[in-house]
Amino acid sequence: MSQQWNWREQRAKGAFLALEDGSVFRGHSVGAPRDALGEVVFNTGMTGYQEILTDPSYNGQIVTMTCPEIGNYGINPEDVESRRIFANGFIVHELNSPHNWRSDRSLAEYLREQNIPAIAGIDTRALTTLLRTRGTQKGLISVEGKVAEQEAVRLAREWAGLDNQDYAALVSVEKPYPWDPKDTTSLSWGIADKLPPADIKIVAYDFGIKWNILRRLREQGMAVQVVPARTSAEEVLALNPQGVFLSNGPADPAAVTYAIEAIRRMIGKVPIMGICLGHQLIGLALGGKTRRIKFGHHGCNQPVMNLETQKVEITSQNHNYVVAPETLDMGQVEVTHVNLNDRTVEGLRHKREPLFCVQYHPEAAPGPHDSRYLFNQFREMIRKA
Repeated sequence: MSQQWNWREQRAKGAFLALEDGSVFRGHSVGAPRDALGEVVFNTGMTGYQEILTDPSYNGQIVTMTCPEIGNYGINPEDVESRRIFANGFIVHELNSPHNWRSDRSLAEYLREQNIPAIAGIDTRALTTLLRTRGTQKGLISVEGKVAEQEAVRLAREWAGLDNQDYAALVSVEKPYPWDPKDTTSLSWGIADKLPPADIKIVAYDFGIKWNILRRLREQGMAVQVVPARTSAEEVLALNPQGVFLSNGPADPAAVTYAIEAIRRMIGKVPIMGICLGHQLIGLALGGKTRRIKFGHHGCNQPVMNLETQKVEITSQNHNYVVAPETLDMGQVEVTHVNLNDRTVEGLRHKREPLFCVQYHPEAAPGPHDSRYLFNQFREMIRKA
């Protein structure tokens, strides 16, 4: 009875989302009782909200789910993708109560526990249309009633945003650690007792790494040492790894200058694979440039063509920046994958050195498994090096 009363009381307080273009969307609070700024994006996944919230790549962003009903299967400890929620805020049309045997709490409870503001009851279809038409917007979620709507618009406009910002160092671990699939802080869906021997030693840079990436690497027989984002090339090479992995991560890749330099110094000395931010950093290390796309790719249904096989993969994606192909030296690198929606670069491979990368997320979580072969490709590249 008290939970029902609290829900009604919270709903009656009201809440709103203010965007930098002056738009205001009104709803009610379903998360923590605090305001938050962030870059407002939309995610087209029908499920996977728990993995999305705990993906460090969403740090600095307020995520809008386009699926109208969210929360029906609740929250469980096995589906998290990192040590906490990293998204700045969450927006849904309808927040449902959980009805699932795996759930140990509701989405609303989880958001409040992690101090993440969230709004329900707004027209997410209209918000998504606005973002597609006008592009990604800076915004402010207001749930405390302390900020007037026009003041919130002003605060959204004045917020620094994510361009030219290094968020990788903010979300990365502080100290190196060996990843153990039996560690209860990174549950591995029952695979820990079925893994092959770890006969390949790699180092994985944590720019915002997801735990399912670590699972997939370990499934390929790789012993993974995770290192902080600011680890130098010399420190990594001193560990004598057989391969180096560059993870996903948030914000603007061009601002992560220390990582670009480290990658540049490692190319040709050790096999390298990159995903998402790691892909963008490789593009920059190879002399290319990155650019922001209008409203980003966020969801589980992005079609990508493998140019070598001509096969189409349905992929999971989360990024607002892409590598500009016209800035790359095609004498040393080739494009291996392209997005079939907007023809943006989704994969690169070095023509002479053992190095490849993809813009999308082959580990899924959430999403399809079409691209899991890339982890085996990494193993084979190391084996042949």
